[in-house]
Amino acid sequence: MSSEATPIQESRPVTSPLSTPKSPSSPESLHLPTNKLREQSPSPMRDFLIPSPLPTRRNRTCSASARASEGPVFSGVCKSFSRSKGHGFITPSDGGSDIFVHISDIEGEYVPVEGDEVTYKVCVLPPKHEKVQAVEVNITHLKPGTKHETWGGQVISS
Repeated sequence: MSSEATPIQESRPVTSPLSTPKSPSSPESLHLPTNKLREQSPSPMRDFLIPSPLPTRRNRTCSASARASEGPVFSGVCKSFSRSKGHGFITPSDGGSDIFVHISDIEGEYVPVEGDEVTYKVCVLPPKHEKVQAVEVNITHLKPGTKHETWGGQVISS
């Protein structure tokens, strides 16, 4: 072993700091590193959810809840309900247009299914107060011959 150091030779040409880089003649001549993964900057809106325009039991005003609870009780039949989507529709027994129902407004232990008879009260929907939403929905008669699920996940045949 010798104690002499060997000089390191650079393979890159030395350029002056005042020179400007030349643009490539074709896109194929650009060689970008492929093994380097780019970290994505976190979006400032990632943790924010867009608020729902539908008033649920949690965000309904006290006055709207009071008006709904003082109103008359209507009856109808569950047209459809999706537990995963969190809403459904009720067909009124008087033959009017279908009424929206949110999952937070369903009382009782069973998830409504198509054909269940229900009673409900109505609450107007902002901002125009032209449409209504069913609140305080109770299942009065389960549709015979269908499987009903409890909110806890048990399936019961009726």
